[in-house]
Amino acid sequence: MRKLFVLLISCIATAQVFGQTAPNPFPKTITVSGSAEMEVIPDQIFVNILLREYQKKGESKKDLETIKTEFLTACTNAGIADSLISIVSYTGYNNYYWLHRKKKTPDMNASITYQIRFSQSKQMDELVDKLDDEATQSFDIVGTNHSKMTEFRKQLKIGAVKAAKDKAIYLTEAIGEKLGPAITVNEPNDQIRQNNIASATLTNVQMRYEYKDVSGGSGKTFEIDFKKIKLRFEVEVIFALN
Repeated sequence: MRKLFVLLISCIATAQVFGQTAPNPFPKTITVSGSAEMEVIPDQIFVNILLREYQKKGESKKDLETIKTEFLTACTNAGIADSLISIVSYTGYNNYYWLHRKKKTPDMNASITYQIRFSQSKQMDELVDKLDDEATQSFDIVGTNHSKMTEFRKQLKIGAVKAAKDKAIYLTEAIGEKLGPAITVNEPNDQIRQNNIASATLTNVQMRYEYKDVSGGSGKTFEIDFKKIKLRFEVEVIFALN
């Protein structure tokens, strides 16, 4: 009985110890937000180019294989590396459904869509001048990006944290307190405004823009002012007050 009584007292004492709330090491805190943003000119321009078979009156049809070969040759002559070219979609001879339809409708034309990653609009100009106008059905800018996007995000995060600390300093000084160490840093998702795609779609490459050069002459070119990519990052930091 005595052993049971001692054990009961021990359990009660242990429960009291665990039941006590640990003291808060930071009884006074301040929560602030900081942000940083920048705009960058894209150096990666993604363009989709749709090519399709065609037949001029009185001539035989120009098949897709010939069009593809000429297109890739034009890319090489424009200085575009193979690694920058990919196939987005392909409607042609290797598809059973397509073959079945083509037998019923012999005049159907096969097509292929390539995507090219350009680094500047000048490269686009050079390629446009070399394309087959009849085969090229569209020339669409589908997206832009920057090759140093990861580094830019890192810079913004650092800037946002510094902005939060600066804000915390002047707010604590305003109430006669002194800023202590950072307790928590909350990192939300990055905010990137991707509505930066220029309105530049050529439904037919025969429609090339005319312009006047400095000397007053005229020529064909494809000039685009690409909107900058706007990057923004916000952070929330909790600081202790001393």
